[in-house]
Amino acid sequence: MSKAYVIGLDYGSDSVRSVLVDAANGEELSSAVFYYPRWNSGKFCDPMTNQFRQHPLDYIEGLESTIKSCLEKVGNPDIAKAVKAISVDSTGSTPVAVDERGVPLALSERFADNPNAMFVLWKDHTAVKEAQEINDHAKKYDPDYLKYVGGIYSSEWFWAKLLHVLRKDQEVRDALYTWVEHCDYIPFLLTGGTHAQDIKRSVCAAGHKSLWAADFGGLPPNQFFAELDPVLDGLVDRLFSNTYTSAQSAGTLSEEWANRLGLSTDVVVGVGAFDCHMGAVGGQIEPYYLSKVMGTSTCDMLVAPPDEVGDTLVRGICGQVDGSIIPGMIGMEAGQSAFGDAYAWFKQVLSWPVTNLIGQCEDISPEDKAKIANLIDTQLIPELSKKAAELPVTESSELAIDWFNGRRTPDADQTLKGALSGLHLGTDAVRIFRSIVEATCFGAKSIADRFVEQGIPVKGLIGLGGVAKKSAYIMQTMADVMNMPIRIHKSEQTCALGAAMFAATAAGLYPKVEDAMEAMGQGFEKTYEPRAEMVAIYAKRYEQYKQLGAFIEQN
Repeated sequence: MSKAYVIGLDYGSDSVRSVLVDAANGEELSSAVFYYPRWNSGKFCDPMTNQFRQHPLDYIEGLESTIKSCLEKVGNPDIAKAVKAISVDSTGSTPVAVDERGVPLALSERFADNPNAMFVLWKDHTAVKEAQEINDHAKKYDPDYLKYVGGIYSSEWFWAKLLHVLRKDQEVRDALYTWVEHCDYIPFLLTGGTHAQDIKRSVCAAGHKSLWAADFGGLPPNQFFAELDPVLDGLVDRLFSNTYTSAQSAGTLSEEWANRLGLSTDVVVGVGAFDCHMGAVGGQIEPYYLSKVMGTSTCDMLVAPPDEVGDTLVRGICGQVDGSIIPGMIGMEAGQSAFGDAYAWFKQVLSWPVTNLIGQCEDISPEDKAKIANLIDTQLIPELSKKAAELPVTESSELAIDWFNGRRTPDADQTLKGALSGLHLGTDAVRIFRSIVEATCFGAKSIADRFVEQGIPVKGLIGLGGVAKKSAYIMQTMADVMNMPIRIHKSEQTCALGAAMFAATAAGLYPKVEDAMEAMGQGFEKTYEPRAEMVAIYAKRYEQYKQLGAFIEQN
């Protein structure tokens, strides 16, 4: 292969990151990150009502900033000339209302400050009521339109969010032409699309979140949605019937974006996908290995050959879709709505005195306040982890439930809440933290158990993402609870690297993504093995976790 480079663009919850990669071996030449300024100032969000919205300008500014920064860092114009492709991943389901030109409504002056005209972030749970209505409504139909999404529709997904926005905002309803996922919008933007009907929709987003299935001939019919609520009448005709895998091209860079980025109009733009699906590829997923992308939430990805899966449908997961992760393989998705977010919540609780007392103290200099705040921010979780690892684990230790942001899988229910039990006067911050860590690992085990119970074996675990790389304590607890080794991938940026692998495939540098994965993969840096003495005690505590969870769910 002559020198060729690709760019992977990874949109996360707080920031977007670009990596410039050598397509021959996956070597990262440069990377850049852009933190969304509007998001990070708290605009357009209301945590008390579970409203989390992001302005399209955060995404567009971040796109331009990071790619240009990557190219500037290498300082070699010949490399920019040899960039062959860009591929994009994003959080999901994170859809937005667009006009007939495919432009997000929030980019117009009229809707510039309207949260309902912005991207509805994956963790926005304002549509709990609508999700339940979809679940109830689907029971009246044959075929079962929920059978490929685990049998339960979630408030985190495409249709529930659309219905909520249309009901809530008449102005947006009147202006909306169609509804588009973030991972589908960015390739359309980069290729200079001018009509929403031309947006190439990814099979990843369509199959896992939008009720698209080849079996149905596409989306459920208009009648299904019109009978659910007349505000949805006619929208199916303005959505899509065809879908594409991320190994396919969405087009090439438009002249405008080629000039803005300093690249050629020959640069291929790949069809997008969700971050964790591309992250699984970047992390070198194998059949029947649960690839766990662990960040603010988790996404657990599994691939299996279609002839081996057959008619097996795993109930209570986030769907199984042919080609959603690797073309030609069935991609299965599960996950937890709060993982790193659960630890972040506890850190926020413990940080209250720093924010509200020290912050208001006039006797402490601003410099010292900043030092204290930085110490808490960077050292609190590592120190809690260190001390928690030293504690003995007993059957009577404090116990938690990890549903701090509802339950994603198994069996989505965003109305559920987290819990702490077994507290006493000897309970301290370290013991509470340990119980939260254990709970997130018990939640992970419940997902693996569901796959196995429903006929899909789990042969091993692959750990990806920030938590997997940073916390030996959490990963060792995971191995002990799951009674299974967990391999940690070397790459710091598996989602962006996975996007780069798909970019190389879409550009024709590799015939299939498995070849790109083999050539560009970075391998694994560490394996955590389960400790026999801990496996036994955690097996007992897992039963306690299930009993407490059942109690909370019933009450």
